[in-house]
Amino acid sequence: MFCDNPFQTLMSPDEFPGKPLSLAQACARLRFRHLQFLDILGRTRNLRLTAEQMHVTQPAATKILMDIEEILEARLFDRLSRGMRPNELGLFTLRYASAALDGQRKFVDEFNALKQGGHGHVTVGAITGSAAHVLVASVVEIQRLRPLLVIKILEQSSDQLIAWLAERKIDLMIGRFTTEDQRSQFHYEHLSAEPLHVVGGQHHPLRGATDLSLTELAHWPWILYPASTAVRKVSDDLFGGAGLALTAGVVETPSFLFALELMNTTHMMSLQPAALIQKYVDRGLLSRIPVELPDRMPSYGLITRLGEPPTPSAQAFIDVLREAAGVAPDVLGE
Repeated sequence: MFCDNPFQTLMSPDEFPGKPLSLAQACARLRFRHLQFLDILGRTRNLRLTAEQMHVTQPAATKILMDIEEILEARLFDRLSRGMRPNELGLFTLRYASAALDGQRKFVDEFNALKQGGHGHVTVGAITGSAAHVLVASVVEIQRLRPLLVIKILEQSSDQLIAWLAERKIDLMIGRFTTEDQRSQFHYEHLSAEPLHVVGGQHHPLRGATDLSLTELAHWPWILYPASTAVRKVSDDLFGGAGLALTAGVVETPSFLFALELMNTTHMMSLQPAALIQKYVDRGLLSRIPVELPDRMPSYGLITRLGEPPTPSAQAFIDVLREAAGVAPDVLGE
């Protein structure tokens, strides 16, 4: 938010000479309408489109921008023939305007939910499959404890969830880091690791076979997860490390349900997390293909924005999630 630290200062550029700008003074003059204007202009980079979305005339939009730059005593945008381009100070200001608006929206939503007798809302991102059993157990328990809590679950790959977490589209995620630099940007708390199994349809010819090798499996058609996922990395490392290539055809899909249908109508096989396939094996819908796998899935965990305390609703869900996963608070993992 703009007013977090009233003692911070921004230096005025040459076109706004004078002493450094006091943020305490700026915050006294900046209004919600200014933040809304900056957020829209940052996305459109066009005064005419911004004026339309603000339901004001273009001269009025120009005046709002001039007022903001006067308040901050700094030019924020370069005026180009085909639009507006934020300079360094402009980009800095746009980031904080967006964060301030997100914070205000969260406050209003949470406040209204509590005022109306509810318990707020939380948006959780989760990787498909691996975390399903922990997620389901957590939702069941939080519904028992807070029956009026509104829970939104978004299933995606870890790389997409990380992007959504950074963009504040979700409050927390259950997943994995996909690049090393993310470890310095987000807080990670270990939840679980998981074994993998090769599976096929209920009538797969290799069902019940013995002493199978990776070389033999490489000659069968496979269903693979997308390249950005942890399961795919394991499968690539598994066959690539053995100097093997899949030679009988590959179908790539992020959908386990599609893979399930495909395995039961073809002789394709797939590498899947144990927790995801267990109930389908128990029901006779999938068959484990008996082959020894040297690899396990990388551990997954709870990931939140670094240095930002969760909302009360998110914290309540986190507490239940830890209990469902059987971990103590603040157990950091890799």
